[in-house]
Amino acid sequence: MAAVFRFVQQYTGASQARIATAVDMTQARVNEILNGRRQVTRLDVYERIADGLKVPDDARHLLGLAPSREPGRGGAAFDLAAFPEVVRVYPAQASAADEIQQQVRAASELDVLAVRGLGLIGLNDSLLRACLPREHGGRGTRVRVLLLDPASPAVVQRAAEIGESPRCLSDGVRLAEGRLRDLADEGCDVRVYRYGMLPTWRIIRADTTMFVGAFDSGWEGHESAMYKIMETPLGPLFRGFRRMFDAIAEGADRTV
Repeated sequence: MAAVFRFVQQYTGASQARIATAVDMTQARVNEILNGRRQVTRLDVYERIADGLKVPDDARHLLGLAPSREPGRGGAAFDLAAFPEVVRVYPAQASAADEIQQQVRAASELDVLAVRGLGLIGLNDSLLRACLPREHGGRGTRVRVLLLDPASPAVVQRAAEIGESPRCLSDGVRLAEGRLRDLADEGCDVRVYRYGMLPTWRIIRADTTMFVGAFDSGWEGHESAMYKIMETPLGPLFRGFRRMFDAIAEGADRTV
């Protein structure tokens, strides 16, 4: 509820007093929730807040609430405008690390789009490696990893952007590939592909939850702000990024 109140303040400019009036609370209580000194646990309070803020049906469903009883509420066009797929923004990967790992441990599918992927999945102490089960003959997480082709002309440009030599960057990709091959030998269902375009997006998808950052001149992927995107019935972002990932994989060379 604190996050909901912050979104209302950010996108409508509503004061704490105005929120309090809408949800039938005191301003002091709203302030306590916003600052983490009090949590909302009762279902009837969730219902009252959802009704007062005119929360669309998609969001009500995520809160465990029934659809709105108000006529004309919850239609497709309204939901798409009012309930964004971006449910949280992190300043960098480190801030999202615990949540990413939690999502990956429970996932049946994991997609990773990176440059060399060492810090994500290539090394023993990387973000995702310890989250993956090794099941010989079992049904573990299906993993697809897209890495930059070491022979691509884009390596030269990307290396210059982050102040590395092209050889160093290429060697890092090859090392990640080798370590992912080890992971496959241990029983993990992992497939690795090489793509040739200039890296733009950095994606971690665990089933219906996606964490997206960007590559740009002067910063590595883990330094980018990270957006948590959840699949919704009408949302274009999740579907668009997944479609892009599938298209890159289809045109890439599989190496593992």
